[in-house]
Amino acid sequence: MGYRSLSEVIGRADLLTVPPEIKLNKTQALNLDCLTKLPDTRVNRSWLVHEKVHSNGPVLDDQLLADLDIQAAIEDQGTINKTYTVVNTDRTVGSRLTGVIAHKYGDKGFTGQINLNFQGSVGQSFGAFNLDGVVLNLVGEANDYVGKGMNGGEIMIKPPANATYNPAENVIVGNTCLYGATGGVLFANGLAGERFAVRNSKGTAVIEGAGDHCCEYMTGGVIVVLGKVGRNVGAGMTGGLAYFLDETGNFPALVNHAIVKVQRVVSDVGEKQLYDLIKAHADKTGSPKALEIIANWPEYLPKFWQLVPPSEADSPEAKVAEKQLSSV
Repeated sequence: MGYRSLSEVIGRADLLTVPPEIKLNKTQALNLDCLTKLPDTRVNRSWLVHEKVHSNGPVLDDQLLADLDIQAAIEDQGTINKTYTVVNTDRTVGSRLTGVIAHKYGDKGFTGQINLNFQGSVGQSFGAFNLDGVVLNLVGEANDYVGKGMNGGEIMIKPPANATYNPAENVIVGNTCLYGATGGVLFANGLAGERFAVRNSKGTAVIEGAGDHCCEYMTGGVIVVLGKVGRNVGAGMTGGLAYFLDETGNFPALVNHAIVKVQRVVSDVGEKQLYDLIKAHADKTGSPKALEIIANWPEYLPKFWQLVPPSEADSPEAKVAEKQLSSV
């Protein structure tokens, strides 16, 4: 058509016509004047000149990347511990840091350890795209998308030591956390919002409750939930395993049964996997609920359900081994 860029045709309604020879019953009632009869913009194109891209100004990751100790730890693959205060305008904290590490060493090449401790209420996407060797420890709470696309490393979130509420009954992370994770571990001493671990493909997590659509479209990884969840659990879940503590006896009714099978923890390997993750959760976050479960394991184990998609049906964690069957 002779145009050199999209900017030359944006707003050019004079280039749009409705072919008169095409008549479809389902579109005859449509009036397209709102698209084809617009002000003439062929000459005056000044409205396309916009102001410069808005900047949010200095952000926390600028501070992290400017820290000489952190720079040295990245360069020498060493170990460093740092503490920072966060607020809810601090978004995607840690992502640019891990981007620098990935650019230098790839996804799995960094052998150092950067331990970052945060205090406060942090904004969206805390720990997004996290990598092995980066440990994020938050005392406070986090918004949506914690651990989005995380590839490795660890994220721990717990309430302040002087909190007067029961962590197992309070939300500590927002919606859609662990979205699309390909690795790493998340421990959250509290409840998560909706769509926890949606599209998770290899991440591991322990939380203490969640909203609707938990484990939606999950393709891998392991999720443990130590409390109540909402409806539509496991919708479209084709891989990975999930364990849910059911103290009220209504969990199976909350599951989308189109793909996954709901069963008790039937194998020794599955029991060990569940126990080890809850123990790690207790060690990392000090969760009173996790400590109670570990201390009363024979009482709590029968209250857990395991979600098993077809791809995991023959896994050691989901299937009773012949040796185990012969000893029953």
